[in-house]
Amino acid sequence: MALINLKPAHDKALEEFALAVPEGMANNALVDFDRSGGVFTVPLLGNNYRVYYPGGEVEYCAGEGEWKEGVKIEYKIVLLHYLTYCSPRVVENTKVSFKELPSGSIYIGPFTNRAIKPLVAIFANETEKLVESAMRLGGWKENIGDVSVTVPVLPKIPITFVLWEGDDEFPPSGNVLFDVSAHSHLYTEDYALLPGLTLWEMKRIAQI
Repeated sequence: MALINLKPAHDKALEEFALAVPEGMANNALVDFDRSGGVFTVPLLGNNYRVYYPGGEVEYCAGEGEWKEGVKIEYKIVLLHYLTYCSPRVVENTKVSFKELPSGSIYIGPFTNRAIKPLVAIFANETEKLVESAMRLGGWKENIGDVSVTVPVLPKIPITFVLWEGDDEFPPSGNVLFDVSAHSHLYTEDYALLPGLTLWEMKRIAQI
């Protein structure tokens, strides 16, 4: 999703969200739904968000039970897509690359620019901060590459960040992996966007 396309994407997401059955969305997405208030509570990147049904308004938890507006449109789209399209399929703990997602090769350029390059630029020389920031988001270490972590971005959306530190012959490199179930819960375009949002949150936590 290029920035210029976010408004139409948000408008479409709102329309499709309003047509879905809220109880089914809550069950599939593994989130709470308060029927009396018509509101979902969704954990995303270490914070809780309220998504109101059927209007699709979004608030974030500012602490101490205070909820505020002003959520970025990228977050709104991801939250709406996750609730609307999440399937009953469970996380299978088998990892795939972005190219293995449906039409992933079409979006590999934006994905590389928004995910791979920032991962290497931000954390290649700060690998301990990669681990620290991931764990503060509820993540854990993996045994892939030289350093790797998985962050539970949404209840059914773990994303794995992998770094190779490089040496005298090769520069540092990285990759971002997804659960094999990923395409059952979000569009491939969402996965071109979501790792970048995660990395910037991790950067903020790491204070790099």
